[in-house]
Amino acid sequence: MKLKLLSCDAQRPDRRAIAQSIVAISLNINESLANELTDILLEGDAVEIEVEDKDSGSALRALRKLAIDYEIIE
Repeated sequence: MKLKLLSCDAQRPDRRAIAQSIVAISLNINESLANELTDILLEGDAVEIEVEDKDSGSALRALRKLAIDYEIIE
């Protein structure tokens, strides 16, 4: 499943927690790339990640917990 991360609405977003969640839920993303994607997301641009279908429920919960708005692409 592909997700588009649109924005983070947290008043004080935790960059480290967001990056760790991206690494944990996505396919083929390492820590360095996750940090880059987190910076892009927090600057206001959308990023796309791919999540394994069997882990989609927990991935979506993790994103909601971090106040990240997302859109399911496929």
